[in-house]
Amino acid sequence: MPDASDTPRTETSEEDQVLASGFAATRKSLIARLGNWEDQQTWDEFYRTYWKLIYSVGLKSGLRSEEAFDVVQETILGIAKQSQKNLYDPEKGSFKSWLMNMTRWRINDQFRKRKKDTASNTYEFEDDRMTAKIDRISDPKEQILERMWDTEWKKNLMTAALEKVKNQVSPKQFQIFHCYVIQEWKAKKVQTELDVSLAQVYLSKNRVGAIFKRELKALEAHERENS
Repeated sequence: MPDASDTPRTETSEEDQVLASGFAATRKSLIARLGNWEDQQTWDEFYRTYWKLIYSVGLKSGLRSEEAFDVVQETILGIAKQSQKNLYDPEKGSFKSWLMNMTRWRINDQFRKRKKDTASNTYEFEDDRMTAKIDRISDPKEQILERMWDTEWKKNLMTAALEKVKNQVSPKQFQIFHCYVIQEWKAKKVQTELDVSLAQVYLSKNRVGAIFKRELKALEAHERENS
């Protein structure tokens, strides 16, 4: 389940504004670079589904926000190019692993770029604080990126499903469902904080919950089809 920081808010935080701005700018630039490739709607949906996953793993790997957004753009652009040439072969591995590797390569590109830029300013890299978090793991058996990817992948599926649900129900129904089911508030607290009846709480749980389960299953089915 998401943590308390995911509670629906009436005001947009500064962090949310930065993310929204970065999302819009990165998406606009990416779509422009994709040019006139077919099925732009599908690529737009793909971007909306996976950008937070790629961005989050980039941050947790030690990248700065702007670097992580570059990883998002370059990863999806690389996937689009490979897909155009039919380079992805499901028989050689799952889509989940393929996307992880594409993301890993772009993350490494950002660290190489950072090292090159810093070296040009005559800094030395003997201090391991200047290296990627992933590179500082001494035991390769830890498979830190794989574990990180698995965790973020599951979170992203839930987030993507919730985003799809949000477009199918009223804002009030979604808020009730989010607080009661996702945030696990007591029904009485939801009733008091959101000024609704207990009947509305239980009705939203059932109606929105059914849509959420359907969307989550659809995303999970798509993952299995590409595994």
